Amino acid sequence: MMDQAEKLRQVIEELKQKQLGNRMALPAIVPKRSARVITVTSGKGGVGKTNITINLAIALSEQGNRVVILDADFGLANIDVLFGIVPQHTLLDVIKNRKNILEILTDGPSNTRFISGGSGVEELLKLDRHQIARFIENMALLDKLADIIIVDTGAGLSDSVMSFIMAADEVLLVTTPEPTSITDAYALIKMVSNRDKTKSIRLVVNRAETTTEANDVLNKLVLVADRFLGLKLEPAGYILNDEAVARAVKQQQPFMLIYPKSYAARNIREISAKLVNKEDDGKTQQNYGIRGFLNRLVSFMRT
Repeated sequence: MMDQAEKLRQVIEELKQKQLGNRMALPAIVPKRSARVITVTSGKGGVGKTNITINLAIALSEQGNRVVILDADFGLANIDVLFGIVPQHTLLDVIKNRKNILEILTDGPSNTRFISGGSGVEELLKLDRHQIARFIENMALLDKLADIIIVDTGAGLSDSVMSFIMAADEVLLVTTPEPTSITDAYALIKMVSNRDKTKSIRLVVNRAETTTEANDVLNKLVLVADRFLGLKLEPAGYILNDEAVARAVKQQQPFMLIYPKSYAARNIREISAKLVNKEDDGKTQQNYGIRGFLNRLVSFMRT
């Protein structure tokens, strides 16, 4: 009887014949460092986190990176809505062992790919150790298919959201200049610092009216996190308030594509350039990638 690993190898060989010439196709697979896993999160909903995720993915792809988005906002998954694309399968199909990871990847714009989360982190908790190991081995193929995996979490301070944050190699925290958003962002930072003061967190301020306002928010959060929590934050950039963003959402198109010269698009490119130019922080290869991320995620969820 053919085991799961053998079936996946067979699928890979079949795709090699079908996807020649595709930049994200499997022929491009070569031995390399595991993918970077960047979790995008926020202390509260409504700050534009998911919109930033999809446009950042496009900007990173334009820079030559193979990018996969994992929509982990299981309660309100909407990557597909903002892309205007209906996926045929979801992560739940992999969790239930109905499909493998190659079969649930959905092509997005600008050579990006995404995985719809389906329903419920709780489904992972229902798996036994053997099923979890099989699931992680299946998902580990993403380390060969992607340079960067962006995980779009739910908003807020729930246990499931915190598990995704703590499992990630890097965290991109989105806030706005609104006092409630800043307060909730600080609450999330405090929860992270109570667990791991060495966690890599980068801040993005969305919908700032001016550059000065954005930098004021960034500097304030960096200062208070350092002084009162002992956690070093790093400003990743900001997105100025731009009507092009709202127009793009209504058209179910990323603003990076239909308004590439907008202020928001320019700001996203600056953030992506800063992420790509980030120097190695000394972590070993073993700690990187979707395999390490999922192992840590399951561990956090079970504690």
